[in-house]
Amino acid sequence: MLSAKSESDMTSLAPSSPSRSPKVPVYYVQSPSRDSQVSHDGDKSSSMQATPIYNNSPMESPSHPSFGRHSRNSSSSRFSGMFRSSSGRKGSRKQHRSNDKGWPECKVIMEEGDYDDLDKALSRRMQILIALFGFVVLFTIFCLIIWGASKPFKAEVLVKSLTVSNVYVGEGSDFSGVPTKMLTVNGSLRFTVHNPASIFGIHVSSTPINLLYSDISVATGLLKKYYQPRKSSRTVSVIFEGTKVPLYGAGSSLKYSSTGALAPIPLTLNFEIKSRGYVVGHLVKTKHIRAISCPLVIDPAVTKALKLKQSSCTYD
Repeated sequence: MLSAKSESDMTSLAPSSPSRSPKVPVYYVQSPSRDSQVSHDGDKSSSMQATPIYNNSPMESPSHPSFGRHSRNSSSSRFSGMFRSSSGRKGSRKQHRSNDKGWPECKVIMEEGDYDDLDKALSRRMQILIALFGFVVLFTIFCLIIWGASKPFKAEVLVKSLTVSNVYVGEGSDFSGVPTKMLTVNGSLRFTVHNPASIFGIHVSSTPINLLYSDISVATGLLKKYYQPRKSSRTVSVIFEGTKVPLYGAGSSLKYSSTGALAPIPLTLNFEIKSRGYVVGHLVKTKHIRAISCPLVIDPAVTKALKLKQSSCTYD
């Protein structure tokens, strides 16, 4: 009724209004009726209501008061229907995606892996690291114990005899042409090396074996390196020799007998015996050094071996 009345008012007012501008076409906006807006799942082909819209001047606008209310009602119904329809569609989607408890479902970002698996992997790594660290600590303690137990096992050395085969004193000159007395000595030395260790063998070597006259080395020899098993003894022989060694001022102290023979010569035998034992491979090893010094008096006229007692030498 309201729509029909407004259209009759418009037709009655049209001839009386002055024609100041050319006639403008009338546009209609079709809005859904309230019945179609209220019922969400009803018939979508409900009756549509036409509402005229004028683009004329204010004088040509309809002055019926009901037309404004109808326009406002239709516009408000359009917005309210739009919100209700959109809310209805959203509600249907939420109900479609809701879980058993009625809560809306949401997308969950699935991370790679699982925290439980990660914790298990970390715990395994920690256990491996702790076990490895414990093994290293225990092995280190074991090696220290073995090293401490192997320290007292020092190689024992005993000089047996010294044989001088040739002693000769003559006149000569050194490499620079300085005239001096020259001494030639040849001989051999026998000594015994004993390994008291019961858990490892030793590698035996020596420093140069020197026969000294007034702090001048007149003969030199060297022990060849060898391996000696545990709890064993070995007697070795070393040859020493010195040929035309210049004595310089020390030659004046040499004495001769009434027959012109060379008097006994005071000499000193000095050398070091080195022993190295590998207890646990190359990780645990022991090293010992024995310094031997023996004061001697050599008679050039006697070529027989000079036997030495244990008290005749000092062993450090």
